[in-house]
Amino acid sequence: MTDAAPHQEHMRAALALADEAARLGEVPVGAVVVVDGAIVGRGFNRPISTNDPTAHAEIVALRDAASTVGNYRLMGATLYVTVEPCPMCVGATVHARVKSVVYGTSEPKTGAVESQQRGYEQPGLNHRVIVVTGVLAAECRDRLTAFFRQRRVDARG
Repeated sequence: MTDAAPHQEHMRAALALADEAARLGEVPVGAVVVVDGAIVGRGFNRPISTNDPTAHAEIVALRDAASTVGNYRLMGATLYVTVEPCPMCVGATVHARVKSVVYGTSEPKTGAVESQQRGYEQPGLNHRVIVVTGVLAAECRDRLTAFFRQRRVDARG
């Protein structure tokens, strides 16, 4: 973990996308891909609305970034995501050659960076990713907590 202060602006952009996901009834996770200080890819969770189990915020943002830059390799890019990536998203960032991943809050059930697995530390990987954690952690965590609290209230009717 390094100093989180320089990353707050881009994490706020990811949080705005998480809010969009929540408005659509999706789990509130947002992500942006940044190259040379500019956002080149945006995404929020969309598996429910798209019937696509791979439509996690990170994957959507990586696809958008690759389309924007015209290359599936995102060398030098930083992915900002509100929640610790899952194994699928860790794999996607490695395949895209993302330079760094910055996330807000941990995901104790499925997080594959430090919570359940250490996906970026696998010895067979041919690419290493720099990780920064805890950027606007409380805000990121609060989005998830509020969303699932409301879901439980709605379920009780």
